[in-house]
Amino acid sequence: MEIVLRAGDIQRAGQESGFRVDKKGSIDLVTEVDLACERMCRETIAERFPGHDILAEELGGPPSGGSASRFRWVFDPLDGTTNYTHGLPIYCSSLALEVDGRAEVAAIYDPTRRELFTAERGEGSYLNGRTLRVSQTSTLIDSLLVTGFPYSVHEESGDLVALFGYFLGRARAVRRLGSAALDLCYVAAGRFEAFWEQHLKPWDVAAGALIVEEAGGAVSGMDGARFDPAAAHLIASNGHVHGEVVDTIAAFREERAKRRQS
Repeated sequence: MEIVLRAGDIQRAGQESGFRVDKKGSIDLVTEVDLACERMCRETIAERFPGHDILAEELGGPPSGGSASRFRWVFDPLDGTTNYTHGLPIYCSSLALEVDGRAEVAAIYDPTRRELFTAERGEGSYLNGRTLRVSQTSTLIDSLLVTGFPYSVHEESGDLVALFGYFLGRARAVRRLGSAALDLCYVAAGRFEAFWEQHLKPWDVAAGALIVEEAGGAVSGMDGARFDPAAAHLIASNGHVHGEVVDTIAAFREERAKRRQS
């Protein structure tokens, strides 16, 4: 909690003072604020838990064959960097602690709304100290969904937009906010019924997935298989519409495969 709150302070200060923006790819941005938040996180953990590993978006993690600690902190210093650089107030920092490969505690902080989402395995999820529960909506047509697009969207826009449209015809509405961590938190808070996305990284989902699960929701791969943060794709839902979301994606993929063959 302390680390994501401090990251929020750095993010707010950057919006007030200005910041440098660099490119990691044609549309993949990194700011000096991302780097400042990550350095703060690394310094804090190194001081208090020097034997723990850290995996974070900008500076990576231990090299292959490196430290084999049971404890790994997974940090996204600024999720929603594109929003942040454009002044769109939908961004956050996200931190999870994995023990033996499984997230056990999590915190995500949205500094623009002063919303702190937290979870501890077996102890529930909370928003600013209040218990979170997923929605009770039971059908896809009554659901508000959310998704995201990867930085490779220019090369894959056909399938990504087609799946978005496929859900538009089967749900109440679909949104695209630009922060996977907040998308997951909003599922946990009952603001969305389900979220799906592919080409994700562990720091995008490690904390948010635990927050959804502890709020009573369900998390799986897009194929319905057991959730694996390293698999790069997921569905998170209130649990009640999870099967419909899995089936909808499967039907979409089957239809696309048939069209390609014909």
